[in-house]
Amino acid sequence: SYRVTYRYDIVQKPKVDFGLGLTAKIRDAKIDLTSGELYSEKVNVGFVPIINFRLHWKPYERLGVLFEGDALAAPQGRAEDVLLAATYKVTDNLGIKAGYRILEGGADNDEVYTFSLFHYGAVGLLISF
Repeated sequence: SYRVTYRYDIVQKPKVDFGLGLTAKIRDAKIDLTSGELYSEKVNVGFVPIINFRLHWKPYERLGVLFEGDALAAPQGRAEDVLLAATYKVTDNLGIKAGYRILEGGADNDEVYTFSLFHYGAVGLLISF
């Protein structure tokens, strides 16, 4: 899948940043089943609008907590990609983050019922310019 996000930072203060936005997700889904010589395939490409959010609490000059993600549920299915991480500001323009990420989503309709759930640790760089 591919995503493009627009987020507006509603609060920008020294100790707290908070923003809300929209993510346009293009998903490329394929389900196939094989049993012996039998084969069935369902392919679907589509647009999924998702709510984006970001809360960065910085109680100390260099150390903070980041809670950010994309999430939305509808009768047809749902999608969540959420991160909870500690942040550390190395320099004014460079930081690091490490935490827990959950990725979940799927569809429930007349043609398919499919959901996936992944939990994992995540690390990354925070670059500002």
